[in-house]
Amino acid sequence: MEKAYHITKMTRADREQVMAIFNYYIEHSFAAYLEEPLPLEAYDRMLEAAAGYPTGLLRDATNTVLGFGMLRPHKPIPTFRHTAEVMYFLHSEYRERGLGKMMLQYLESEGHKQGITTLLAHISSRNPQSLQFHARNGFRQCGRFEAVGRKNNESFDTVWMQKML
Repeated sequence: MEKAYHITKMTRADREQVMAIFNYYIEHSFAAYLEEPLPLEAYDRMLEAAAGYPTGLLRDATNTVLGFGMLRPHKPIPTFRHTAEVMYFLHSEYRERGLGKMMLQYLESEGHKQGITTLLAHISSRNPQSLQFHARNGFRQCGRFEAVGRKNNESFDTVWMQKML
């Protein structure tokens, strides 16, 4: 039997589950740039950064949070109001099931309703799965900053990808 998944808006009540997902990627990958796990209070800063933009929690039939995503301003000035940066993370056990695409489609749809016409994603060059995911979902590489990041003593580039809605 197929599980039902749905997306709800991010709320403060879900911060422990969201931060557990985000901190996993901090500790085990280059998907999140930080080297040290963040405290629960960092969730509040995430919500503040996305204020006025779509956010989403991917949940299963039991309401367990399996992932989260959000749009946030590329630049916080009116000239760039139609452009948003996208960020999403899935629980590591739920990748490669179409749920990332589900979250992306939700954020695209909700963003488009608010006048967003351009999505940007910045991705570590050491995260080939994310680069491939974005390419498969209509993003194209539009820039690269070489050797600007260093995590766990390893240098990486940030790759910028863009999708026009």
